[in-house]
Amino acid sequence: MVFYFMSKVVSTPFAIYMGKDKHENEDLIKYGFPEDIWFHVDKLSSAHVYLRLPKDQTMDDIPPEVLTDCTQLVKANSIQGNKMNNVAIVYTPWANLKKTGDMAVGQVSFYNQKEVRTIIVEKRQNDVINRLNKTKQERTADLASEKEARNLEEIAERKVQAQEERRRMKEEEKKSKEMEALRNYSSLMDPGCMSSNQDGNDSDEFM
Repeated sequence: MVFYFMSKVVSTPFAIYMGKDKHENEDLIKYGFPEDIWFHVDKLSSAHVYLRLPKDQTMDDIPPEVLTDCTQLVKANSIQGNKMNNVAIVYTPWANLKKTGDMAVGQVSFYNQKEVRTIIVEKRQNDVINRLNKTKQERTADLASEKEARNLEEIAERKVQAQEERRRMKEEEKKSKEMEALRNYSSLMDPGCMSSNQDGNDSDEFM
C-alpha cells in the first residue's frame, strides 16, 4: 500500500506519497521516478516521503510552502521525530539514492553527499498535518508497472525530440543551401562582373 497526499498550498498542487511500511519503502526506493525528491528524518527511523516535481523542475524550484508540507509529513510519521523539537530532515533527488545488497530493508545511502540537503523542523504543525490528511488516499500500487510505463513514456518523448531535431537540422540545411544559391546568383548578376560589347571585348573589327 502507498499513501498519497496532495499539497494545495500553491496554485499548482503537488503530489506527495509514502510507503505504508518498510517493504513499500523498499519498492519506492527501487521504482521511484527521476523527478521525485526523497525526504527522511536524519539519523532516525521515519517514513520515506516523496515529492513528485514537474519534469522541468529541480530541488531548487520547490516552493517553501510545499517544502514545509513534506518535512512536516516526515516528522509526523517518525515515532521518535514526532515527539522531538528541532528535528533534522534530509532530502535529495531520487536518483541520488544508493541501495546495495548488504543494506537492511528500507536503508539507503547516497551517491553524492553534496546533493543532500538538510532542513531543521522546529516543531510539529498540526494544521499542516490535518490539512494533508484530508487529502490522504490509500492505494494498492504496482510500482514496477508504473515505472515501466514511465520509462516507455520517456522513450517515446526522446523519439519525438529526435525527430524534431532531425526536422530542424534539415530545415536549417535547406535554408543554408538557399542562401548559398542566392549569394551565387547575386555574384553572377553583379554589374562589376558582367561584360558587354561596349567594354571593348568585341573581337570583330569593321573597316
